[in-house]
Amino acid sequence: MTAAQAIVECMKRESVNKVFCVPGESYLPLLDALHDENSIDVISGRQEGGVAFAAEGYAKASNKPGIVLATRAVGASNLAIGVHTAYQDSTPMIVFLGQVSRKFRGREGFQEVDLDRYFQPIAKWAVEIDDPERTPEIVEKAFRIAQTGRPGPVVISLPEDVLPMEVEVSFGPKVLKPKPAPSQGEVDSIRELLSQSEKPVIIAGGGIKSAQAEEALLRFAETYQLPVITAFRRQDVFPNHHPLYVGHLGLGTSKAILETVREADTILALGTRLSEVTTQDYSIITKEKKLIHLDISFETIGKVFAPDIGVVADAKEALTALLDINVPTPWEKWVKERRVQFEAVSDLTVSKSDVINKHAIAIMEEKLPEDTIITNDAGNFAGWLHKYFPFRRKNTYIGPTSGAMGYGMPAAIGAKLAYPNKKVVALAGDGGFMMTVQELETAVRYHIPVICIVFNNNMYGTIRMHQEIHYPEKVIGTDLGEVSFKKLAESMGAIGFTVDTPADFEIVLEKALLEDKVTVIEVLTEKEQIAVGSTIAQLRSMGTVLLLPF
Repeated sequence: MTAAQAIVECMKRESVNKVFCVPGESYLPLLDALHDENSIDVISGRQEGGVAFAAEGYAKASNKPGIVLATRAVGASNLAIGVHTAYQDSTPMIVFLGQVSRKFRGREGFQEVDLDRYFQPIAKWAVEIDDPERTPEIVEKAFRIAQTGRPGPVVISLPEDVLPMEVEVSFGPKVLKPKPAPSQGEVDSIRELLSQSEKPVIIAGGGIKSAQAEEALLRFAETYQLPVITAFRRQDVFPNHHPLYVGHLGLGTSKAILETVREADTILALGTRLSEVTTQDYSIITKEKKLIHLDISFETIGKVFAPDIGVVADAKEALTALLDINVPTPWEKWVKERRVQFEAVSDLTVSKSDVINKHAIAIMEEKLPEDTIITNDAGNFAGWLHKYFPFRRKNTYIGPTSGAMGYGMPAAIGAKLAYPNKKVVALAGDGGFMMTVQELETAVRYHIPVICIVFNNNMYGTIRMHQEIHYPEKVIGTDLGEVSFKKLAESMGAIGFTVDTPADFEIVLEKALLEDKVTVIEVLTEKEQIAVGSTIAQLRSMGTVLLLPF
């Protein structure tokens, strides 16, 4: 078969059924091979960054690798934002990029760039296929690297002349993800350390989702009455209404929630890389605390904080092994106190004086089915979601830990393709939504009925907030023009609404949930209420640097 057909055969063997792309002449043989394969759907988008986000969102929702195709340097450059997001978010992704013919390499051919070197810093592995006979070997290795250890993106460069070449090929077995368990000695060490603790806390990250360990985490936490805080944008790994849930470590986290970590004497970091945001600029895990760091990747353990106990293990296997450690739980009163503090700062009760953003979250909490998947873009609007929305079920939240704008709506498209029977709602600000708004047409064309809620304040709100903190009243570059997102949606064949009151928002959200069509709800918001806890006037008067939500 041809090298292109071998790539498609590898996809089939790995149970791939969705591929995202912007077509390009540099990989036409691969598109042709996909045309002849009925088991794989090809979703063709409008811009490479958008389809990369869609593939990344699909991967997060399905726990399978997102597959995305694009052409040489120009398409690859557009797509790079999705690769970076997959890398920082530990999302399995495989990127196939067309490349100039081998005989043109090194001559600065049309749209030539050294793709494997170009992507090496932001991918787990970047490689070029220069021998068609090795195509299955390289593609199979890509699937293995993308899914094992800490998941992430792999980039494969495909020279144009390699793809149509016919060669004899052979295939290996489907990738089986290793699931290492902690040794008995490691379990004993954790038991001993926890037995000496008075105020332990779990920080649970994306590794819980990758290992499908949500139920195991719940059993472990309940068995030993351990409080659980979730890492940045991983809120759905533990039910937020559970008495042991004590908050989310993100941007703009309330002091009451941070105090839980500051008071803790032992931290169990489970499946988290302890990022800058999660650890509040690497500040809240201090030397006097005991740190147990458990992760599937040996490179993650000790990368930021040296642990007292570091364990390389699959989260589900580890939590199962830890169920029988039989440690006393003298911390139950403290845990209840921390839960009370969390409830106080995340109360979703609304009054007439609350801004429409909070009302919208309260209405979503009331009206959305519990298994609704919510995605979000980057922007200050997300602060209301993170502070107030209670995620009760696993696999119901998808957000970019990379903080990428333009992410929310394309990621919702990917999530809806992974779970067509679930409602999928994307939240975005007007700045971020416009960055990938063209993918609305993709959703309409393929009948992917996502609901998009756009909070429109006609500015890049997060950057304006930081301007006002550091350079009060010196506004430059952050004001945006008027856009009717209702009309824009309608022009692409979607349903559009514009609302400026909570009552109207409730009415149109109910309509959107009944419809089976792509819907955009534009929520007009005030510039003055720039973040959850601050107005522009307050920022100008405070004269201090605050960490507020992106």
